[in-house]
Amino acid sequence: MKNFLKKPNEKIFGLRSLDRDTLIFRVLPRFLLEIMRKYFRLEIEGVENIPRRGAVVLAPNHSGYSGFDAILLGHIVQQEAKRVPRVLTHHFWFLTETTAIPANKMGFTEATYENGVNALKKGNAIVLFPEGEQGNFKPTSERYQLQEFKRGFVRMALEAQCPIVPVVVLGAEETHINLKKLKFTKFLKGTVIPLPLNVIPLPAKWRIRFLEPIALPYKPDAINDSELMNEIAQDIQEKMQTAIEEELQKRGNAFL
Repeated sequence: MKNFLKKPNEKIFGLRSLDRDTLIFRVLPRFLLEIMRKYFRLEIEGVENIPRRGAVVLAPNHSGYSGFDAILLGHIVQQEAKRVPRVLTHHFWFLTETTAIPANKMGFTEATYENGVNALKKGNAIVLFPEGEQGNFKPTSERYQLQEFKRGFVRMALEAQCPIVPVVVLGAEETHINLKKLKFTKFLKGTVIPLPLNVIPLPAKWRIRFLEPIALPYKPDAINDSELMNEIAQDIQEKMQTAIEEELQKRGNAFL
């Protein structure tokens, strides 16, 4: 599958002669992603912690409601680690063909347990946000307070017998301001959506740090131990929360 995150070796000339798909899914995304890196003055640390081959779960915090963190992470992993990750994303992307086609072109995969395990067993890197929509759509007033981690990412790593690389992302919280997290109780029960203040991204400074890989010393059948899964997920959440607080203390003003 061709992926727009993957930068082709050849230079592209004669834009007028290119077909629509090439322009939309190769040229434009590459151009926009480089602009985003400069606009957010992106800093990256710990890329050496991403395994250069074999299955791995990249587990970042999730925020900013826009999905910029997912797009930028995929781009960075490709550019810096020379890998094209499968980014597991919200099922809303795949409700219609109109959104599913560009989502697939961007390397997005519907965030199901089966899709994650299948990608890992093929030796791929996956990006999976343990907080899910609860983290992505939380109000800015709760910025950098990690929401409860789901346990699926731990189970996927154990079933595929691969490491987990925690990732902390700073900047998305200030780039898009979310006033409130709305929950539907009658229609679309269980659905959560944001109430954003801004659509145009604010020029906050971004920093992404890849922590050291975590190799879980358990066999695949440990996925049936719910208590153990909870304990591992909580330990990783605490490790990431500590790293976020360290980065916040060093960062200072998000816009300077």
